[in-house]
Amino acid sequence: MQDFLRFRQVHLDFHTSEKISGIGAEIDPAAWAEMLTDAHVDSITCFARCHHGMIYYDTQAHPERRHPHLARNLLADQIEAAHARDIRVPIYTTVQWDYYTAQHEPQWLQVAPDGAIQGQKPYEDGFYAKLCLNSPYVNLLNAHVDDMFANLPAIDGLFFDIVQDQDCSCATCRREMLAQGIDASCDEQRRTFGQRVIDRFKRDLSAHVRAHSADCTIFYNSGHVGPRQAATGEAYSHWELESLPSGGWGYMHFPLSQRYARNTGHDCLGMTGKFHTSWGDFHSYKNEAALQFECFQMLALNAKCSIGDQLHPTGRLDQATHDLIGPVYAQVAAKEPWCRGAQPLTDIGLFTLEVFSGERLTPETIAAVRMLQESGHQFDIVDSRSDFTPYRVLILPDAVLLDDGLARKTAAYLDGGGKLIASFESGLTPDKSDFALPQWGICKTSEGVADCQGNPVRGRNYPKGNYVDYLRAEKTLARGLRETEYVLYMRGLEIAAGPGTEILARLAPAYFDRTWQHFCSHRQTPSSGRSAGPAATRAGDLIHFSHPIFRQYHRNAPRWCKQLLLNALDLLMTDPLLRHSGPSSLVTSINRQAAGDRWVLHLLHYIPERRGHDFDVIEDVIPVYDVELSLRLPASVSTVRCVPDGETLGFATEGGRVNFSVPAIVGHRMVEIAAE
Repeated sequence: MQDFLRFRQVHLDFHTSEKISGIGAEIDPAAWAEMLTDAHVDSITCFARCHHGMIYYDTQAHPERRHPHLARNLLADQIEAAHARDIRVPIYTTVQWDYYTAQHEPQWLQVAPDGAIQGQKPYEDGFYAKLCLNSPYVNLLNAHVDDMFANLPAIDGLFFDIVQDQDCSCATCRREMLAQGIDASCDEQRRTFGQRVIDRFKRDLSAHVRAHSADCTIFYNSGHVGPRQAATGEAYSHWELESLPSGGWGYMHFPLSQRYARNTGHDCLGMTGKFHTSWGDFHSYKNEAALQFECFQMLALNAKCSIGDQLHPTGRLDQATHDLIGPVYAQVAAKEPWCRGAQPLTDIGLFTLEVFSGERLTPETIAAVRMLQESGHQFDIVDSRSDFTPYRVLILPDAVLLDDGLARKTAAYLDGGGKLIASFESGLTPDKSDFALPQWGICKTSEGVADCQGNPVRGRNYPKGNYVDYLRAEKTLARGLRETEYVLYMRGLEIAAGPGTEILARLAPAYFDRTWQHFCSHRQTPSSGRSAGPAATRAGDLIHFSHPIFRQYHRNAPRWCKQLLLNALDLLMTDPLLRHSGPSSLVTSINRQAAGDRWVLHLLHYIPERRGHDFDVIEDVIPVYDVELSLRLPASVSTVRCVPDGETLGFATEGGRVNFSVPAIVGHRMVEIAAE
């Protein structure tokens, strides 16, 4: 993996209306660059062209787009001042959102299947109408790239924003689909064509950039990095994971996306914002504890840091932002030596459902990430292209259907000694008729009960628990659970165990399902106490839960669903990489630094809270004390110490594990374990 990005970046938005005057008039480039240095910033993304379609340098190719009130050659001045202080300056330009182009070239806009403009409508505020990347607009973008290389100082990198999925029915797209024999009226075929258009655009534009520069960085931003972006990874030099927790992404987006992105061969940069909410929230400031957590989690998960900011139209400097970012980046700078070139150590591969649903955050995957983080397990996010062999356990949450290719790959993983946990419909064939592999040791027996609308009830949430199951765990799967039946609010898959398959939990049906004809109390009908079919089974090294335990945990977090998963992991993996005595709010990661011949353990304790209606916030840093830790490591250990402060910790080794205690974790603590 290339490792060339800097650790302390700012992404300096500058979407500025053409109706505002004095653009850049108050900036002193030297003072601006000095403020960046004082705040420990070593890279800053600055604007060539914004969503308004305005250009912020002396353009030769598009003088009509130069902001009419631009007071100076702003971008060129920023680059020169920053370079004088060894600050890198990638250049931002917009792609699918450009208000000027949308107004002057409306025939280049994307068209919805019903003939409407894609995105923003004519009388709505904003610049969100989407331009088609199968139109002559692409020629303008190529000319814009040529113009930047011709008229700006040395270009460190290019950040192309808003390169999103395209589903366009404009005349150009319809003609091309017709020529290719594509049925444009078919949603699936049209969207597949649109994805090919986007992929072609990225590959072609990167080749165009490379004709100018062999080494400037290139990134196409769609607000997410996942399997679809990785499919054209050769067009990118690196990943930037835009993930503002208060801006619509939430606190689960970054760990989910980064645990996938870090294993694709590209260097990674996490991106949050200094804003209380999201982009364009002028004169707002994130709580410092939240900014600490967001940046330190990036380091823990093998990413560099980027903080989004927005320059005032006049270029006026903002001391308050400097005072917020500076202390956090001072700490990042001190921690960098233990983060450079670090690679994650993991036990578990968690299969993402993004490849099936197209959603960047599916309930099942979010819940699985939560469960594993809350229990200290070390894991990556994987998809069908990933190599499964490094993982001791593979988890298929709720809805991973096995086509022929994935079935063969999964069977090979199991035959090679891999272990697997699946739940609900994971493991079924794409038509959901039965399980794809004999290794599951079970078969589907029926489609199950249907509700009064004729919909199968399995896997669905009913607000009053109309259709529930009850589960009683047996043997080792019952560890940590009371000797009782637990409700599972979403009905599971009806299965039967084959010869040799062990039943780890059984169902107990309710007296009856809740309908207008028969009901009991306020919610679900209680258990009848009768023993019924299997709820959890084990066939060799494969454990299957018949219920959607991940989807259920995402909805209302039953502690017993998580305990069932943890017990299953303990059955398959008796010596995980990490055990700790801390609370479930403690986030952990273990990295290996080959160059330093050491391991680095990250411990983060910040607690997001829903204090307002819109999003979670972090305000307080709540210390935890005397946390016991045990790591499984492949070599002998010489020293254990906290870094960068250097506090030495006593340790003991036993059975291939190193055991020690951390006296206090105040926000973020890093522990260096040096090999002997």
